[in-house]
Amino acid sequence: MSSVTAPARPAAPVEIRPRIGFLGTGWIGRNRMDAMLATGQIEAAAIADALPGNAADAALLAPNAVQADTLDALLEQHLDGIVIATPSALHAQQSIRALESGLAVFCQKPLGRDAAEVRAVVDAARAADRLLGVDLSYRGTAGMRAIRERIQGGELGDVHAIDLTFHNAYGPDKPWFYDPRQSGGGCMMDLGVHLIDLALWTLDFPKVDSIDAALFSKGQPLHDRTVQVEDYAVATLRLAGGRVARIACSWNLHAGQDAVIAADFFGRKAGAAFRNVGGSFYDFTAELFHGTARETLALPGDAWGGWMAGQWAERLARSARFDPECETLVQVAEVMDGIYAAGA
Repeated sequence: MSSVTAPARPAAPVEIRPRIGFLGTGWIGRNRMDAMLATGQIEAAAIADALPGNAADAALLAPNAVQADTLDALLEQHLDGIVIATPSALHAQQSIRALESGLAVFCQKPLGRDAAEVRAVVDAARAADRLLGVDLSYRGTAGMRAIRERIQGGELGDVHAIDLTFHNAYGPDKPWFYDPRQSGGGCMMDLGVHLIDLALWTLDFPKVDSIDAALFSKGQPLHDRTVQVEDYAVATLRLAGGRVARIACSWNLHAGQDAVIAADFFGRKAGAAFRNVGGSFYDFTAELFHGTARETLALPGDAWGGWMAGQWAERLARSARFDPECETLVQVAEVMDGIYAAGA
């Protein structure tokens, strides 16, 4: 009597997750690391930060990650991608170095201090055929995603005007923010970049026909951008089709609360509003307006800060190839350049 041996069951495929290095692991860098790890799609393979305390805190999230000292050391770790959360002056050159080394990049905003730097990074991503993302994090709020969906679906009709505000009752706590050579600009570069992006993103990046702006430092018109950064800025963007967007932002404004963050959208058929709650930097509501009637679109409580980081991690796990949508980063930077030129 012969015995029959059952065929061996094929081994389950081994899951290979992209290996990510984290350059700069202060509060924001660690928050984005946590969001990416939460997707289960990436491995935190290496960490580098100039401050040992930051690196030690990051190691609590990724205890098996290699501790590196510099970008060069990170690039020796056989990575698939890198997350950059360093001072603004370093973003473009560090992103380009990583891309030219064959790594995908997720960078904190701003990607560059002007449109030329941003264009150089996007060109490097295209040449390397590698994924490039920038942490324009307010896109990740449930409220802004709901409003954009309603606009794209035609519920507001033709949107003819947008009014966006970001006033911060405090200023940045790191000296480099106040050095225009390092930061590229003041509150407009720091906060206004989010507003510019939201204005264009909600409308699918229309052409900007003209820009008018005024910039102030300590209550006086900004007179020398080589030594000053603005702490109050207002700009009006004339968009294709006659639409208009007004953008206002500030540091250290007497606002009566910690922050004023708002975006209003006025359409032929309806309106919509995005608001922070009680001066919070993190809690938002969104509403849709039909005449005097209101419809709630989003309430506070969504964990939006790491949303774009998580999206990038999931995208990278599917494909590391260049995403042509990052060309819109250049348009945002060109508008920023236009605001500084108009406000000079």
